[in-house]
Amino acid sequence: MKVAHVMAGAAAGGAELFFERLCVALSRAGEEVLPVIRRDPARSHRLRAAGLEATELPFGGALDPLTRPLLARALRHFAPSVVVSWMSRATWHMSPGEWVQVGRIGGYYRLEHYRACDHLVGNTRFIVNWLRANGWPEGRTHWLPNFSPDFATVAPAADVPRGRPLLLALGRLHDDKAFDVLIRAMPRLGGAALLIAGEGPEAGKLRRLAKSEGVADRVVFHPWREDVGALLKAADVFVCPSRLEPLGNVVIEAWSAGRPVVAAAADGPRELIRDGVDGVLVPLEDPDALAAAIGGVLEDQARAAALGAAGRRTFEANFSEAPVVARWRAFLAEIGSGG
Repeated sequence: MKVAHVMAGAAAGGAELFFERLCVALSRAGEEVLPVIRRDPARSHRLRAAGLEATELPFGGALDPLTRPLLARALRHFAPSVVVSWMSRATWHMSPGEWVQVGRIGGYYRLEHYRACDHLVGNTRFIVNWLRANGWPEGRTHWLPNFSPDFATVAPAADVPRGRPLLLALGRLHDDKAFDVLIRAMPRLGGAALLIAGEGPEAGKLRRLAKSEGVADRVVFHPWREDVGALLKAADVFVCPSRLEPLGNVVIEAWSAGRPVVAAAADGPRELIRDGVDGVLVPLEDPDALAAAIGGVLEDQARAAALGAAGRRTFEANFSEAPVVARWRAFLAEIGSGG
């Protein structure tokens, strides 16, 4: 089947990363895939290295006169059975055509951008239930989860803090991710170091907070990195403190690496994690509770190992490439054939 995936997102981010993974995995599974992306040499290079030639377009705002006609032309030339547009900007630039249009949604977006879609895909059940509560019928709303690469055999990163238990947090340095809450928890975790890997508008504020909390010597900031698996394998505990997290790809990635996970109970982690089984959930915006949960895992190696092993089993059953790609292929085949 021919399927086009249209992404107008940022250079880095969870949805953007999964877009690349899914395009490559579907192609490897035998589908004919056209990735359409906002101009990005690095993303284009990664896709080309995997055997996919991306179409690059401006994907500007309301005053961009080029993207919509160029996108329509590229899609007509490719002649897909299904077009999947990722998030609002890509969907806004879509024009009707001889294909089934699917909007892929990873958050609680403004749904007026999706009126022209035939189907909507949410990557959590919470999102799918929200779509249905906002008027989308059950037959046109679908849950298709994300997958992570398998990090089981990846070697740990060498360029990380040594000599203390290592906490790891990953993601865009944005207020939604609540890295400020995690930094405020660090004074209660005197024996641990924290590595935060990511970039974003909160970088300066977070560095100043680490200094004011007296933990700047134990909090290390790295820019966005490609070797996520190596960082995870080097960590003792993975922490997802987000105050707003519709899914939490990072939780799935930590499970893939067999790391114990402590997460704030935002929608995504709350849907993914069975508290006390394959992770630990704590209340939002609570540095004391977060520190207590992290400390409890660090102090009990048997519990940490059990959490990591259970997370790995959850990953293998539900969030590894094979079962997720199989679900996507079945969905595309059904809607692409008029089902």
